[in-house]
Amino acid sequence: MGLQVYNLHKQFTTRNGSLVALKDINLNIEESEFICAVGASGSGKSTLLRLIAGLDTPTAGHIQVDGVKVTGPGPDRGMVFQKYTLYPWMNVAENVGFGLRLQGISKSERREKVGYYLQVVGLSEFARALPKELSGGMQQRVAIARALASQPKILLLDEPFGALDAQTKETMQQFLIDLWRNTGVTVLMITHDVEEAVFLAQRLYILSSRPGTIKKELTMDLPSDRTYHTKRHSTFQDCKETVLELLRGESISHNFELSERKIAV
Repeated sequence: MGLQVYNLHKQFTTRNGSLVALKDINLNIEESEFICAVGASGSGKSTLLRLIAGLDTPTAGHIQVDGVKVTGPGPDRGMVFQKYTLYPWMNVAENVGFGLRLQGISKSERREKVGYYLQVVGLSEFARALPKELSGGMQQRVAIARALASQPKILLLDEPFGALDAQTKETMQQFLIDLWRNTGVTVLMITHDVEEAVFLAQRLYILSSRPGTIKKELTMDLPSDRTYHTKRHSTFQDCKETVLELLRGESISHNFELSERKIAV
């Protein structure tokens, strides 16, 4: 059944009054889909992901995973943040197995699962290494392995490659799309990087600027077996330009609104 978001609305109270971050958000993500949500600054991307993860509660509307309402964090959703969030005093294997230990999984089963997911992300030989001994891309692979180890129904990615250099970022994008094809996990990723979103996603949700709403839903007419060569194809460039045009319109509208407010003041 996947992930369903119904009429989601999120409002914050600030010193200057109420702030509507998200308004009337409706999403439907089927099992094993790879979906990206992309938007300009202030579109509520991270807020949306936090709500789906159960780290915050909506003002109105609701979220379901396989028909079950989300009321808080749960093992059915694995979250990976932009910062690696690894425990520096634990080695790679201990970091990957941390959630399993909290779930009360036996040591032998934990060892088996950790070994499997380290193999999946290509880090078996670094099982005893500390996070500080790994590159940024390798640390993020550990974070992804940790999220996958609990076998979530949905993997939630909050701009996971935003802190990486361009070359490592491209390598990690290829790693992620190969991982998705090999595991069949459902993925929802937010990013401000249009090229990244077009390369990875089967479908894209374009978010408008504050308040964040779904401006457009686009299906990427690209092959599923994508490689970095895909980025050179004219179809890829056309998809990228379509998304950029939609976001340019948002940026102009948002900047005009800010100018109007200053004039009013």
